[in-house]
Amino acid sequence: MTQTSVILALVIVTALAFDFTNGFHDTANAMATTIATNALRPKTAVALSGLLNLVGAFLSVQVALTVTNAVVKIQNSNGTPKAGLTSDGGKALLLIVLAGLVGGIVWNLLTWLLGLPSSSSHALFGGLIGASIAGLGWAGVNWNGDGSKLDGVVGKVLLPAVLSPVIAGVVAAAGTWMIFKVTTGLAARYTERGFKWGQIGSASLVSLAHGTNDAQKTMGVITLALIASGDWSDTKNIPLWVKVACALAIALGTYLGGWRIIRTLGKGLVDIKPAQGMAAQMASAAVILSSSHLGFALSTTHVATGSVIGSGLGRPSGLVRWRVAGRMLAAWLITLPAAAVVGAVMWWLADSLGGLAGALAVFALLIVTAFAVWLRARKAPVGQHNVNDEWEAAGDDRAPLELVG
Repeated sequence: MTQTSVILALVIVTALAFDFTNGFHDTANAMATTIATNALRPKTAVALSGLLNLVGAFLSVQVALTVTNAVVKIQNSNGTPKAGLTSDGGKALLLIVLAGLVGGIVWNLLTWLLGLPSSSSHALFGGLIGASIAGLGWAGVNWNGDGSKLDGVVGKVLLPAVLSPVIAGVVAAAGTWMIFKVTTGLAARYTERGFKWGQIGSASLVSLAHGTNDAQKTMGVITLALIASGDWSDTKNIPLWVKVACALAIALGTYLGGWRIIRTLGKGLVDIKPAQGMAAQMASAAVILSSSHLGFALSTTHVATGSVIGSGLGRPSGLVRWRVAGRMLAAWLITLPAAAVVGAVMWWLADSLGGLAGALAVFALLIVTAFAVWLRARKAPVGQHNVNDEWEAAGDDRAPLELVG
């Protein structure tokens, strides 16, 4: 087995590990409000979400192709491969992808530990951008596609990051206001039961939508690595085995349940009722599915959070805990640059040691970091047994790391 083959194997394993962290980091996007209102039991909710993420991963490849083509500039303007990325069997690009993935995983683990619903997508893109800049310079990032339209990182990543939570919040606020307006005076026991069933349906749709958007990001990364190694050349399609592996990884991560983030999104932002939960989830599903169809690699976390805040604003006398929301916004703003710094440092380490030795060092550092985060999380456990504990009991604006233990 050649050095390039070993590095490629490390990249694929790391990419699937990112996909796994994406699953448990983003379970809250679909199921936090459903769990918070007791529409579903916690374990049932994450099992349903995992199954539908698995199905959703096979429904489209547009986002995967965006990741393959819209972040690292792997081709010259005439369509030929960039020489710096194809020398030495593609090891240069493989090290960039590996470093970028590590940047994304490290940020995912840290924000999970703090119970902050930050963007797994932006962590991934930040890691890739940082590693690309470190390895290739600013010109190595595909900032704006061919320049004739909004494409590349700007059009496919940054603009959706700004617009998607705003649109989802407005839709959720309007839907919540309309629901409460229409159901005023109806017997609460009938409306609450009906909306809980509505929540189950809308949460299922969000889970399906999450699979169509987020699982594909890892598909795109693995395909990029296969292109670098010369094992794949079609930038318009994704290998079937890559689809299957990524679908299984994100489904397994989702089933594990990111309880810390579920608690923050379900209990920390608003005092949510079934009607609000259904409105928020329907808004999230509409925005995510539309974006997946258009190939926008948006943050499902941003969309879900915007929807939950919108549902709080749309409910008469609704409560939004703005200090918690402020913590989330701060995490959103620093996610991409923070992951970019980690990605750049990882590339520097890999490049300094060179080839296989550098790749192994970066991979070993990732394992050590993940183990350290896991040990810290055990000191303040959050799980299905306490995910629905009242937020006020321990303080309005504290993250789950501080809430329990």
